[in-house]
Amino acid sequence: MKKISLIISFVLFTAIGASAQIEKPVTWSYVAKKISKTEAVVYIKATMEQGWHIYSQNLKAGGPQPTSFSFAASKDYTPVGKTTEPKATTYFDENFKMNVSYFGDKVVFQQKIKLNKPTATVKGKVEFMVCNDEKCLPPEEVSFSIPVK
Repeated sequence: MKKISLIISFVLFTAIGASAQIEKPVTWSYVAKKISKTEAVVYIKATMEQGWHIYSQNLKAGGPQPTSFSFAASKDYTPVGKTTEPKATTYFDENFKMNVSYFGDKVVFQQKIKLNKPTATVKGKVEFMVCNDEKCLPPEEVSFSIPVK
């Protein structure tokens, strides 16, 4: 009897543990490239698992959470202009009853930086929402730290 109870407990624990796995369908990577002694470009790349997508920074209110970037204040560097993105795929989303723009597979965002010293570490956060054809995950915030040499 004890053995059966132990087996049932193990099966229940395994089933609960498997269903409680956290989905992380987006991987972020970062690199910086100097374009002069006083300027650099920071590249922020999102790679999505097959079937998943993140949204453009340029969405109207009332839709999904747009991707957004914030950069920590620093005496070592200053962001120049807004973070740029490539052309997104746009479609009419029945769930939101509006046109939305998104990126699937992978996307590289770029931010120009003015350097106030020869090297710096660009710090900040990216906030994004990831969806597939069945569901959307809650918006997530990821911190980054990108050395510029």
